[in-house]
Amino acid sequence: MEDLIFVLIGAVVIFALGWTRSRYADFLAQSPADYAGADTLFDVRTHLNGPIICEGVIYGPMGRVSSRFVGEFQCHWDGDSGTMDEVFHYDDGTQQDRCWHLTVEPDGAITATADDVVGTATGQQSGSSVQLKYRFQLPKSSGGHVLDTVDWMYLAPNGTIVNRSQFRKYGIKVAELVATMRPAPQELKEAA
Repeated sequence: MEDLIFVLIGAVVIFALGWTRSRYADFLAQSPADYAGADTLFDVRTHLNGPIICEGVIYGPMGRVSSRFVGEFQCHWDGDSGTMDEVFHYDDGTQQDRCWHLTVEPDGAITATADDVVGTATGQQSGSSVQLKYRFQLPKSSGGHVLDTVDWMYLAPNGTIVNRSQFRKYGIKVAELVATMRPAPQELKEAA
């Protein structure tokens, strides 16, 4: 009986340490306020405008690369409202299309919708970063699960955007995405 008590106490301590780490010292612990003092300001209306090229990888739950992709985006803004048409080409030959409808408020708050987003995504521009949170529904071919998603985009000094996203189910990380986004080369701009 005494051994069982020690096992239960150990389990509670491990859970508490994990929760504390994720709450205060992990990817999810970041706040837009952490980036408010940056010299370079990331404004999605400027930095996500026109043709964009994206390259990235998706890591599975064990940290191994499960997919690689290249994306082509067309972003258009009319004042504070914009659309971002995305076409992703994956290493397995599949293609995925998504169209985001975005709105930026005067305080930098962002709302966005897309067909595979459940409800409305919410986020915030702050300094050299943008945070976006939403619920994302996987395609039926991938199980159709709804995942809680946190995107962080960081503006690099050369204008490239580095995107890191985590996808969670019941609070457990099931995938992570790392990608770069940058203006398309001139020949792609002319073709658009």
